[in-house]
Amino acid sequence: MQRPTISHNDLDCLLTTACQDPRAYERELDALIRHCDERGCDLQISDPRTWRRQVDERHGGGKQTLEEQYRSEVDAIEHLDRAGEARLARRIEFARRRLEVALTREGIDPSRLEEAGRGGRAFPGPVRRRWAEVHALRQEMVERNLYLVLINVERYSHTRGSRLDLIQEGSAVLFRAVDGFDWRRGLLFRTYAVHWLHQAFRNHLYNFGHTVRLPVYLQKAMKHVRAAAERLGGRQASAVEIARETQLGESVVASALEASRATHSIDMGVGSEDEDQQSLRDVLVDGRGGDPYGPEMEEISIGEGVEMAFDLLAERERFVIERRFGIGKGREHTLAEIASEMGISLERVRQIQMRAMSKMNTPGVRRAVDPFLA
Repeated sequence: MQRPTISHNDLDCLLTTACQDPRAYERELDALIRHCDERGCDLQISDPRTWRRQVDERHGGGKQTLEEQYRSEVDAIEHLDRAGEARLARRIEFARRRLEVALTREGIDPSRLEEAGRGGRAFPGPVRRRWAEVHALRQEMVERNLYLVLINVERYSHTRGSRLDLIQEGSAVLFRAVDGFDWRRGLLFRTYAVHWLHQAFRNHLYNFGHTVRLPVYLQKAMKHVRAAAERLGGRQASAVEIARETQLGESVVASALEASRATHSIDMGVGSEDEDQQSLRDVLVDGRGGDPYGPEMEEISIGEGVEMAFDLLAERERFVIERRFGIGKGREHTLAEIASEMGISLERVRQIQMRAMSKMNTPGVRRAVDPFLA
């Protein structure tokens, strides 16, 4: 037997009437949910084609890029006006509240709702239906506001982030905007959603905008450092002057200046596009042969890194480490051999070795030798 269905138009009429009295709206909403549950009414699930215009592929202008195809599909989606947006937001609230009631009735933890999205056959039929109704309404609100992603992503076109990645992040975050939107505040959804979009774009650029990921605090400091350096004469400004200008610590300024250096792929093309381009590897490689990725390309050699570590040690500690690991001595020595040579106990040699290793375990030494330990 087919269950009765309440249409969106009928639900809109009931909710619009109920919201005329804000103080009684919550009570009216709960009463409407009880009435629908008692009658066993399902909420209408609209076909997405009802808010999408047919895309005429004959006027695509030839082969389109992925972004152009996406834009043409978004352009075919009808936008909502203020009244339509409010009606859809009230439907979402009604469907979500009804889903919460169904979960409570069945004793199901809301955190398990993702299982319903994957088919969730273990859930009772009414719970799966309530989840499908909520998901369909959220999807409609998101799709009819996707144009906001394409408008606001233009502000980040100058960044190194991939436009398609930014569009993907913005499209996904619209679901969070839908969940947090409150139509009672009188704001347009687009006003609220733009805040989430910019946050998603910035977070993506902070996390993936550099070849080597930098902490967010350092990336924010880099903006202030660059602005201060320009005011102080560009590259001539010292870290001390910039720190004074920005009110940041000198160590933070120094780290920001170090992180500001550009990184490029060694396979990146150089020269004019009209000519046969060479890669950066061809320009940097040593014509005499050898591996272009050899240690000589590192800022610090392995020998310099080891010497930096040894500078932290006392004479006896350096003596033990050199012999223990065969550094400059031809072979490694056992603790017993070192103890015999120094005239001390084996346990004392072990203690000296452990103390020396602890002294050398500093961030500076690790940065110097890590590239050679991979």
